[in-house]
Amino acid sequence: MISDISEKPLACWRGKERYGRELLDCLTIIFRSGGCSWSRCRMCSYRHERYGEQSSDDLTRHLKAQLAWVLREHRLEEYRMVKIFTSGSFFDPSEVPPSFRNEVASAFRGKLVIAETRPEFVTEEVFTPFIHAIDDGSWKIPVYCAIGLETSNDRIREKSISKGFDFAEFISAATTAHAAGAGVKAYLLFKPLFLTEREAVDDMKTTIRDIIPHTDLISMNPCTVQRNTELEFYWKRGAYRPPYLWSVLTLLRDSPVHMTCDPLGGGQKRGPHNCGTCDYELVKGIRDYSLNADRDLIGALLDSPCDCKQEWEFILDNEKPYCMPLTR
Repeated sequence: MISDISEKPLACWRGKERYGRELLDCLTIIFRSGGCSWSRCRMCSYRHERYGEQSSDDLTRHLKAQLAWVLREHRLEEYRMVKIFTSGSFFDPSEVPPSFRNEVASAFRGKLVIAETRPEFVTEEVFTPFIHAIDDGSWKIPVYCAIGLETSNDRIREKSISKGFDFAEFISAATTAHAAGAGVKAYLLFKPLFLTEREAVDDMKTTIRDIIPHTDLISMNPCTVQRNTELEFYWKRGAYRPPYLWSVLTLLRDSPVHMTCDPLGGGQKRGPHNCGTCDYELVKGIRDYSLNADRDLIGALLDSPCDCKQEWEFILDNEKPYCMPLTR
C-alpha cells in the first residue's frame, strides 16, 4: 500500500486482551474518519474528531495514509488481535468508504478482528465479504461486530445517552452478525447522565442478564467525563458524578459471565473514582481482573478497608433522583 501523504490515526497502541482462556497481543486503532452519522450521544467526544466535508476519494486517501502509518509502526507478527474504532461506525459507508474496508481486510487477514459499529450498518451484504476477506482459517470466529449498546433499557438509552436505536435493533443486528459468521461484542456504559448510583448499578445488572443470550463478549465501560460533551456541561455544574469504583467491583463480582473493564480516567475526578486513597489499587485490580478473570481478586478488592466504603454505601441507600449527586 502506497500513500502520498503521511498521517497518524487518532490513536494506536499495543496491549493485551483476554480471549477465551488465552491472553492475546492486541493492536487497538482509532481511525479519524468522515465522522459519526448520528453524532448526538451525550457523553462522546470522538464524534468531534472527523475530517471536514470532502469527496469519498479524498477520505479514502486520508484513511489509507493512516493505515500505512499503522503498518509501518507495528509489525504484523507482533500481535494476533486488532480492535478497530472510528469517530462513529467502521461499517458506515459514508464514514468509511467500502474500498477502504477492503484494504483493512487485506492488511489484517488472519488476525482476530473486532470492529465497532452502530446496529443499522450490520448487514449480511457487508459482513459476509468482510469476514471472507479476513478469514484464513486461523480462528473459529475471525470477526466480531462490536456495538455500543450501553444499556438494554430503551428509556435510559434514549433519555440519558441519546443513542438513537432501541434494544430490538441491537438484537436484530446481533442475529444478522451471527448468521453471517461473525461474533458479537457488546459495550455497556455504566452510570450515564441522570441516574443515581443505585439506579445505575441496578440497570447494569439487568442489562447483563438481558444481553447474555445475544452476545459473545461483553465490555463494561464506567462513564468518564470527556471534554466538549453534554455530560461535561452537567458535570461542571455539579449535576453529575462518575461512578464509584466500589460499584464497578460489585458489578464484576455479580456478573454471571466474565466482563472486561478498563476504567479510563480511574481515580481521577473525571473518571470512576472513590476517595483518592484507595483508587490506585482498585483500578489496577480491575484491569488485572480483565486479563486473568480471577473472581477471588475482585472479592479481595471489595474486602479491602477504606473509610470511603461507608460513604458509598450511604449513597446507594440515600441518593435520590431529585437531589443527586450527593458527592463529587
